[in-house]
Amino acid sequence: MDLRKIKKLIDLLEESNLSELEIKEGEEVVRLSRIPAGSMSVAAAPAPAAPAQAAPAPSPAAPAAASAAADTPSGSDLPAGHLVKAPMVGTFYAASTPGAEPFVKVGQKVSKGETLGIIEAMKMFNQIESDVDGTVAAIVVDNGQAVEFDEPLFVIA
Repeated sequence: MDLRKIKKLIDLLEESNLSELEIKEGEEVVRLSRIPAGSMSVAAAPAPAAPAQAAPAPSPAAPAAASAAADTPSGSDLPAGHLVKAPMVGTFYAASTPGAEPFVKVGQKVSKGETLGIIEAMKMFNQIESDVDGTVAAIVVDNGQAVEFDEPLFVIA
């Protein structure tokens, strides 16, 4: 892939509110993602390596899903606090990769801007950040669960 194309992709990522961008051209794959500090990393890989970098599969993350399910209150049993809602429709992931530790757990203190989870929409991974300081009182959705726009994800007390 031409270096000028990659620079244009970087500019496009900087100008948008996307957190990750992956482009396949023939056998080449370029993946750009934002790091919370604001810097970016660029990775190029041959096509055979691309499936390993594809979307996280919910099945290997079953232990994380089981722990998230144990922390999930049902229906209107949500504790009092600030609701962090889904900004888009997609699939919620509690960790960055299958088998990794979740970003947050119930009872954990979080700061404004700290990553709570990820929503995948159309192969784009968007970080869900806390908009308040506090303690995670509840994780309302399971790992790998489809979420709707404005659906509660977390309760921050």
